[in-house]
Amino acid sequence: MGLLPCLLLWLFPRVWGQSEVQQKNSTFRCLQISSFANSSWSRTDFVAWLGDVQTHSWSNASDTINFLKPWSQGKFSHQQIEKLQHIFQVYRISFTRDIQELVKMIPSLHYPGEIQLSVGCEVYSENTSESFYQAAFQGEHVLSFQGTSFQKTPGAPPWMEEVIKVLNGDQGTREMIQQLLDDSCPQFVRGLLEAGKPELEKQEKPVAWLSDGLSPRKGHKQLVCHVSGFYPKPVWVMWMQGEQEQQGTQRSDVLPNADGTWYLRATLEVEAGAVAGLACRVKHSSLGDQDIILYWDGRDSSVGIIIVAVLAVAGLLVFLGVIYWKRHSYQSIQ
Repeated sequence: MGLLPCLLLWLFPRVWGQSEVQQKNSTFRCLQISSFANSSWSRTDFVAWLGDVQTHSWSNASDTINFLKPWSQGKFSHQQIEKLQHIFQVYRISFTRDIQELVKMIPSLHYPGEIQLSVGCEVYSENTSESFYQAAFQGEHVLSFQGTSFQKTPGAPPWMEEVIKVLNGDQGTREMIQQLLDDSCPQFVRGLLEAGKPELEKQEKPVAWLSDGLSPRKGHKQLVCHVSGFYPKPVWVMWMQGEQEQQGTQRSDVLPNADGTWYLRATLEVEAGAVAGLACRVKHSSLGDQDIILYWDGRDSSVGIIIVAVLAVAGLLVFLGVIYWKRHSYQSIQ
């Protein structure tokens, strides 16, 4: 049964050469969600991400792939894009038909049902890579593709044995999946990284501010540290007492802003009289060594600024010392 291979053909065609751009670890992931209400109604939607950047989408109502970035097409020619659009259309039809056939074959498999797929690869800067292929049914992980075959995950329902048997019976499909995952996917990702380098490597500094939150506990305050406007997504935010991290710090999910940057807030519940010396500290790649430090009592600082100030004072003292030594030496000669 030709289940799923065309999705991989869309994701990872072998049309790119190696990129000369050295990159950090980068993950390309395609997510598919297919819902089956009954034997006559279904829908399938796809999204693809390169790291934290959504690069492609394809809704059930559309006949074409939506390339979300100017560089999402990589090095595709117009003819290659048209070919992939056709392959994807054929895949959606064949996937739906294959699932309907499996429902007929396996008594324990019935409607309604939802299938999720996560397929892609992670590319490392050492020119190596690692692929992944995982499938879930009704929100539970049921199978994966490892090496050269499909495998049932621990805890998957017993009827998955029959599904695995059908999938592994198609040697041609398994060989194609292995080749696409292990070879074509890394080439595709390196091509995207090269084409999207200006956007993917941009740095936006965060802006931070403090506010009061509502505490459910009497006699307590909720300190809120807002951090916004930063890119890329990874960020470290912590309430501190001197150099001591406050383990009661609660961080929200990192949420997208309309301009493509990110927002996060960190809260800390403390007794109303125990706020002295508390500060919110922010670390981000765009800041280098100059962490943002905001004190609850109104002071603000930056580790980088402090270092510069210390070095300036030290330099001034050395300069004054040299002048004093020269004057003292001149007077001694006199």
